Amino acid sequence: MSENTLLVATTNPGKAKEIQTFLSSLKVKVFSLCDIQLEPSYPEDKETFIENARGKSLFYSGFWPGLTLAEDSGLEIKHLKGAPGVLSARFSGPQATDEKNIQKVLNLMKGVPFERRKARFVSAVVLSKKKEILKEVEEWAEGFITFEKKGRSGFGYDPIFFYPPLDKTFAELRPEEKNKVSHRGRALEKLKAYLGWHAEDAAKTDEG
Repeated sequence: MSENTLLVATTNPGKAKEIQTFLSSLKVKVFSLCDIQLEPSYPEDKETFIENARGKSLFYSGFWPGLTLAEDSGLEIKHLKGAPGVLSARFSGPQATDEKNIQKVLNLMKGVPFERRKARFVSAVVLSKKKEILKEVEEWAEGFITFEKKGRSGFGYDPIFFYPPLDKTFAELRPEEKNKVSHRGRALEKLKAYLGWHAEDAAKTDEG
């Protein structure tokens, strides 16, 4: 396997596609856990996003010869004391779906006025290789929880996350618009310079 390969350690197709699209301009072949067969799985049981991302990146880098990028992200709502937080993907239980998670949040926030519906998306990204961390980044995007779903793009809680600077929910934004302002987009942007350098360096090594 060439050095200029990158594994996105996720089985979430929406997240994998978003990251692959964002990194498409780099000379790096991007795969996800959806594309390859890896039997072991990492239990995301830590208390913070960065700890989960770090553990996941180091774990899968032990089974992959190239770079491994792990991202843990979620929604933090001030009125709910930071919930759903690291439990964002499974907030509504073992059989959680995006729709069930959204409905649970809306139910918990019922009757709460707009000014008290402050929330933020958090993204922690960790890049590693052969069980060694190369780069860590944590970013966020601040907004409010809406009273109902709006928009059909994105995934997860995007339909109920209102982003004031653009006066839209994340689900109302085109992918390229969202990538410029989202928590994940901001974190990945900080990794681009490093990834670009690594890809060029790897290519020179391969040619040599």
